[in-house]
Amino acid sequence: MLKPHPAILRDLVKQYEELLAQNPERSSSETRRRAAEDLSYTLCVSTGTRTVEAALAFAAEQLEADLAELAYAPGAPAPLQLAI
Repeated sequence: MLKPHPAILRDLVKQYEELLAQNPERSSSETRRRAAEDLSYTLCVSTGTRTVEAALAFAAEQLEADLAELAYAPGAPAPLQLAI
């Protein structure tokens, strides 16, 4: 399975969360519904899932794994050592 780029995945999740938090007075319910459907579809296709809930769960796991991978990548800054 293809793996979505972390920046794109992060952006899709951010857009979806912003849409859900949007003030209903700023746009029509039809506009919000269509945008939610479009974002849900894109998230599902990007993550290879069938529901937005599964897509968001996959995105959270993938983004966490990508962060962990970056932390231990060659050339990454060494973890901070605390003086005890």
